[in-house]
Amino acid sequence: MTQENGSSGKHGVYAMKTGASASNNETSICGGKGGSSGSGANSPEYLKEFIEKTLKDGKNWPTSTEGADTTRKSTTNDNADAVAKDLVALNSDEKTIVAGLLAKTIAGGEVVEIRVVSSTFVSI
Repeated sequence: MTQENGSSGKHGVYAMKTGASASNNETSICGGKGGSSGSGANSPEYLKEFIEKTLKDGKNWPTSTEGADTTRKSTTNDNADAVAKDLVALNSDEKTIVAGLLAKTIAGGEVVEIRVVSSTFVSI
């Protein structure tokens, strides 16, 4: 979900490239925010919009694309890292749903059971 951009209360807007200035609210980073001013979206954009607007023609995965003169720079694997953090933050039921959806989307793949594994490490 895009984040609020500063005091304006507006959210970033997903695009093919991250905007170049504080007044440009376009972002190609999953969960990114726009500039600190300008006219962003009134509500956040979600994964659906990220996929529709940003992941076109094999671009922006695993690393986002910055505009030619942007001050907001891409970092290696920034989109992959953002999605991984979101997946880790899901609760058990949400993880089960995501696992089921992934299994359905893999053509020819087999469905596997995914169980939550928890371990505790104690150092003496």
